[in-house]
Amino acid sequence: MPKATIKFTYEDYKNLPESETKRYELIEGELIMVPSPTFEHQDISANLEFALAKFVREHQLGKVLDAPLDVVLDDENVVQPDIIFISKARSQIIRKEAIHGAPDLVIEILSPSTGERDRTVKKKLYARAGVTEYWLVDPEHQTIEVLTLKETGFERVALYHRDETLTSPVLPGLHIPLSDVFSR
Repeated sequence: MPKATIKFTYEDYKNLPESETKRYELIEGELIMVPSPTFEHQDISANLEFALAKFVREHQLGKVLDAPLDVVLDDENVVQPDIIFISKARSQIIRKEAIHGAPDLVIEILSPSTGERDRTVKKKLYARAGVTEYWLVDPEHQTIEVLTLKETGFERVALYHRDETLTSPVLPGLHIPLSDVFSR
């Protein structure tokens, strides 16, 4: 007998009991628990967010936000990227309870439990939703892969290593030394 699949919607997701210890994402109607990040993950996230937010604030470009914050891409896809950037031009997607639409930039910090999903399922999901730029941060190899949206999906623009300085097509003028991001 085939296994019954339960599909959740954004409305179902919103009505889940609140929990201090668990984070969830809704991907293609499947409810997925996301484990709590490690210290290294949070340290990298804080360093990256600080550099990005400083640049965005100084140039009055929009908002930089971090997880946990729901990004509702459609009725069956609600994600909580590690860091997002929303330009002033797209500020209408910011609502009181969540972001409703594709951010300009999404950053995911890879972990053993989420890395494969970030590189495959979420990459396709973000492309389909219209995210302009996607960064995959690899703590183990101390790299950041920068991808931009093309007609056929995301294409790699660059792979930056710890001793290099990251630049962003969506944020011209941004320069982030990765030695500051992957500091120990």
